[in-house]
Amino acid sequence: MSLSSAISNAVSGLTAASRGTEVVSSNIANALTPGYGRRELDLSSRLAERGGGVSIDGVSRTVTAGLIADNRLALADVGSTRTVAAFHATMEQAFGTGTEASSLVQTLTDFESALTRAAARPDSEARLATVLDTATVLANKVNGISATIQAERGKAEQAIKNDVSRLNTALEQVAKLNAQIVTVTAQGKDASSLMDARQAIIDSVSDIVPIKEVPRENGRVALFTSGGAILLDGTEPARIGFDAVSGITVDMTAASGALSALTLNGKPLGDPQKTMWNGGSLEANFVIRDQIAPAYQQQIDAFARDLYDRLSDPAIDPSLNPGDPGLFTDSQGAFSSADETGFASRIAVNRAANPETGGQLWRIRAGINAIDPGSSGESALLDRLGMAISTTRSPASASLSDAPRGLQGLSADLSSAVATNRIRAEASAMQSSSRQSGLQSALLAEGVDSDKEMESLLALERA
Repeated sequence: MSLSSAISNAVSGLTAASRGTEVVSSNIANALTPGYGRRELDLSSRLAERGGGVSIDGVSRTVTAGLIADNRLALADVGSTRTVAAFHATMEQAFGTGTEASSLVQTLTDFESALTRAAARPDSEARLATVLDTATVLANKVNGISATIQAERGKAEQAIKNDVSRLNTALEQVAKLNAQIVTVTAQGKDASSLMDARQAIIDSVSDIVPIKEVPRENGRVALFTSGGAILLDGTEPARIGFDAVSGITVDMTAASGALSALTLNGKPLGDPQKTMWNGGSLEANFVIRDQIAPAYQQQIDAFARDLYDRLSDPAIDPSLNPGDPGLFTDSQGAFSSADETGFASRIAVNRAANPETGGQLWRIRAGINAIDPGSSGESALLDRLGMAISTTRSPASASLSDAPRGLQGLSADLSSAVATNRIRAEASAMQSSSRQSGLQSALLAEGVDSDKEMESLLALERA
């Protein structure tokens, strides 16, 4: 071997060692960087006529595609289950639990207890005032639950808007990175950093909808939902559309056209296409807005109707004519069974019994439509009102099971169902989170091993 060949051989080795040091240092520095793929230096033997030694062929980016795909599906599951669990937790707070002073069960108990105490001293205006106060608190509690349900529907609406915006932005960024990667690769340069950025962007929106990545030529990727909807396959990403409303009321539904559905490239999604977007926070928020929250609304509306029906019965208050409102009203009017939707937001104590609105307290004792106070010692109506709360009967609303029960039993059943839903949703969210954490740990294990990289760095420095 000539001196020049020996020098060329040595220089190639030093160059490879120097480049290898850069690659290993980059791996160590980015061990915890989201989307980073471990780099490896590709070397090959150089021909003897070219001086021998080693030739640097490039830098390879190593990732475990299967783990990345599984992790993205797991992220979508986490996004879905956490969204639903958070909603049920809010609903449990709205209904209240156990003997909390502000719970639905306790406010009803306080009202029933006030009726019992007033029946023992019907001549006491203080006790009649307590009946009025507890009835008002009960009506306000039912109103508040209804308001919370609609507020949560509104939050879901805004979350959908934000998810769609995030998804559109991410798809545009991935399309641009695809183009840059193709250009850089064609120039024979290393596009690994661009691929890292692309992977991080795709991962960042995987909680919105389950995304599948399909390799294409020249380093590009195509993106699809797990159900088959095309997000990106070519130079132009799909455009997802959604028209959010500023506020949602009880009567607003997607079926009536008052609430928007998703559009894809300007075209509304039909029922078969909607299933392609199942999974992730996007679908979860649609389910909350259009299914779960309305179901809660139906239940609290049915509770309000049962409360109204029990205390507006002429058999309970003989001063009432059939159809007249009793102690509780529908916005100070009579309730119609055809207008049950949203009744929980409208139920209110009758002004006729409220001195602050020109009414008289004695109407609680003598009858809402009584012509005079009658005997101050008469407790029959108060006794019947208390018994009406506890009487076992089947609810008139079709939104509830027809199992006979008292109003306390009904309120307890509703609160118990809400708590059960919260527990199940949180268990599902915990399971999803644990699975995703396991996959994330596996990804980290398959990625940069800092100890091995340090060993490689020391070996290169010795070389």
